[in-house]
Amino acid sequence: MAILLYFKPYAAYRTRIPAMPEKFTVRAEHGTCHAVPMIPPAIGAPLGAASDMLARPLQDLRISLTDRCNFRCVYCMPEEFFNKDYEFLSRDALLNFEEITRIARIFVAHGVRKIRLTGGEPLLRKHIENLIEMLTQLKTPDGRDLDLALTTNGSLLAKKARSLKDAGLQRVTVSLDSLDDDTFRRMNGVDFPVAQVLRGLEVAHAVGFGPIKLNMVVKRGMNDQEIVPMARHFKGTPFILRFIEYMDVGASNDWKMDEVVPSSEVVERIAAHMPLEAIEPNHAGETAERWRYADGSGEIGVVSSVTQSFCRDCTRARLSTEGVLYTCLFAANGHDLRALLRGGNTDQEIAAATSHLWRARTDRYSELRSASTPGTASAARKIEMSYIGG
Repeated sequence: MAILLYFKPYAAYRTRIPAMPEKFTVRAEHGTCHAVPMIPPAIGAPLGAASDMLARPLQDLRISLTDRCNFRCVYCMPEEFFNKDYEFLSRDALLNFEEITRIARIFVAHGVRKIRLTGGEPLLRKHIENLIEMLTQLKTPDGRDLDLALTTNGSLLAKKARSLKDAGLQRVTVSLDSLDDDTFRRMNGVDFPVAQVLRGLEVAHAVGFGPIKLNMVVKRGMNDQEIVPMARHFKGTPFILRFIEYMDVGASNDWKMDEVVPSSEVVERIAAHMPLEAIEPNHAGETAERWRYADGSGEIGVVSSVTQSFCRDCTRARLSTEGVLYTCLFAANGHDLRALLRGGNTDQEIAAATSHLWRARTDRYSELRSASTPGTASAARKIEMSYIGG
């Protein structure tokens, strides 16, 4: 059950958030405490760029639209934890589209160039097309369009692809962990057929999305036998397949290092059948290491956040569905921007608070995990991926 605990009456914050955080929101199912960000004494206009303590610029914002999902994937929302008794956020707790757009506008003023909509499953959010239309109206300080993308499990993509494209969505990434129907049904936890996701890919391509990226989370002993068949199937197609190391996100997936298939092994397995050549990243801070087929028939990507951390290049902030800001995917606590939004603070004040948070950022969880005892994850309780967005 979600519990909201206030150390002072909420009415005390209707006029202005004080200089230091005095209210904390406790979510029982995540065991976390979110402080209301402080408003710095000196408030100035955003300068179009913000860098953290490790000189990493703020360039990407990932926005979770819902903590709900119609899948129960074993590595994200396993059924034994997210069962019928699990209490999700209420509708009132969620940021509305106007609040999401307001925060997005503030982050764009700080240098964000790319916004990715996530979940949970974002296509479960009603009237998502309206939000996309609102976000497409935002421009960077130099007048350019944002890079607006969405990650989905693909279950509703055949139905929604056309309206998403018409609303202005530019790119789609689809989670696809296996082409084998039995394996796919077992991994998604709800017996959902892979054929329906493949149909969604066809429709998304037909309406003009492309290149569409496919994310395969590889878990040893469950779907790693699908690495080469997946690569072979999508070789020479308009789709870019990316293999993601099974990560220790959250506290519910019972992560073990021996279930991780290192990206180096993925590349070796594929190259043994279809020779590969390393290629340069598309841009600084890109999470996927890129490889192309030697015969020129496309490329794959590998995301190695466990075995080859990329903390030093991380430019991403994450906003939960209830307006909590996280500066790391593996964070234990966040910063309650919803309290600022609903507490009467101006955009300039919220911009100053978010700039202060990013400039103080020192997160490098994956580097620290890699330097700790091999085969272990941090003992700190981390936010569930379904809540923070992947």
